[in-house]
Amino acid sequence: MRASLKVFDPGLLLLQADWPAPPGVVCACTTRQTGVSEPPWDSLNLGDHVADAPASVQENRRRLQHHVQQQGAGQLVYLRQVHGVEVVEPLAGETHWEADGAISQDPGVCLIMLVADCLPILLTDRAGRTVAALHAGWRGLAGQAGGNVVSQALAAFAERGHGASDLLAWLGPCIGPQAFEVGDEVRQAFVARLGAQAAACFQPAPPGVDAKGRVLPKWRADLAGLARGHLVRAGVGGVYGNDSSPAWCTVSQADLFFSHRRDTGRLGASGRFGAFIGLRR
Repeated sequence: MRASLKVFDPGLLLLQADWPAPPGVVCACTTRQTGVSEPPWDSLNLGDHVADAPASVQENRRRLQHHVQQQGAGQLVYLRQVHGVEVVEPLAGETHWEADGAISQDPGVCLIMLVADCLPILLTDRAGRTVAALHAGWRGLAGQAGGNVVSQALAAFAERGHGASDLLAWLGPCIGPQAFEVGDEVRQAFVARLGAQAAACFQPAPPGVDAKGRVLPKWRADLAGLARGHLVRAGVGGVYGNDSSPAWCTVSQADLFFSHRRDTGRLGASGRFGAFIGLRR
């Protein structure tokens, strides 16, 4: 893993992105540590929709907001994420946003995406004028006829005068290809839209059997690899972070990251960590 864990006042343990972002960009990824939530949300759970005590979530978010402000950025804006492809430009203080991508040129806003196996993606231009954060699960990456969450974000950058070659991307932790078993319908969704390049991100897994005894093909999917493929093919100038190795896997790194797939069946719930990005005032 080419990233570093650092402890900040007030005691937050954050994963610092290792990428050449401009100095005016504030960004990092939270871990599950240094919060106040009780098990199974222990301890820095930022999700307010997973049955954790509201007061604990509020305190965890307050600690992160304090850090963001100390770094010179603005108000954290949390979206209602729906595993879609829409990218919005949220305003500080408004809470009605429903999307899986956000873009901003406002130093008063700090964008954050919450995950617990899906892939967080941070983007900026080389001059640090515009930033974006994406929540990329397999549905958002496979997309729809009109595009996927990555292509929608790149279109939003283009509308603001930034070509793909001017952009930098950082991929955060997500479920790794060793742990992400999916059905054949997931592989087909990618292959139908992206062809052989997407097919290379799927490796055979032991098949499943349905209630009627029929054998069902299973695959191990490389979520970060699929995202890298989107970004590289689009001509993004630099792609950093998650290289699909086990160190980035949310399922295997239980001390650092929440995992919906690992925790929910065993513990009944899972928290959410988040990757954030904003501009210094």
